[in-house]
Amino acid sequence: MRVRTNLVLIGLALSLQSCSYYSFTGVSIPPHLRTIAIPLAEDESIGPLTLLDESLTELMIDRFVRQTRLSLIEDEAEADLLLTAQIIRYGNAPTSVTGQERAQLNRVSISITAQYINQVDDDTMERTFSGFDDYDALEGGLEAEELAALAALENIADDLFTAATSNW
Repeated sequence: MRVRTNLVLIGLALSLQSCSYYSFTGVSIPPHLRTIAIPLAEDESIGPLTLLDESLTELMIDRFVRQTRLSLIEDEAEADLLLTAQIIRYGNAPTSVTGQERAQLNRVSISITAQYINQVDDDTMERTFSGFDDYDALEGGLEAEELAALAALENIADDLFTAATSNW
C-alpha cells in the first residue's frame, strides 16, 4: 500500500514537472516570457475624475506582476511583453429616478482599449474592455462616484488579465 502511494506521488510530481509553465490559478505563461512593461495608461476620456489613469495602471501591474512570475521593467523596448491601455470613454448616467425626478442611482461606465504585445514572438492582441458600477447619487456624492469608477476599473482589469493570459 505504501509503495503504491509513493508511486502515485512520484507520478504526480513528474506530470507537474512536464507542465513547467502552468499555474494553479489557471494562468499559463510560456517559460521564455519573463518580463513585462506597463506604461501609465492614457486617459483620453472627458471624465471629471483625475485618478483613472494611475488606478488602471496599478490594477494592471497587480494582475500581471503580482499574480504571475513576470517581472516588471521600465524599458518598453527590452520587455518580453508590453501592455498599454487608453481610457476611451467615461460615462455617468442615472439608472434609477425617485418620485421627485431626482436620480437615485447613477451608473459609472468606463471603456478602455488595450494592446497586449508579445515582443518575443511578434504577436499582438488589441481589444476593447468595458466595466460599470452603480452608486447612490443622492447620498454618495463625488466620493461614491470615485468608488464606482474604481470598481468598474477592477472589473476591466480582471477581464483584461483573463483575456491576455488565456490566449498565451
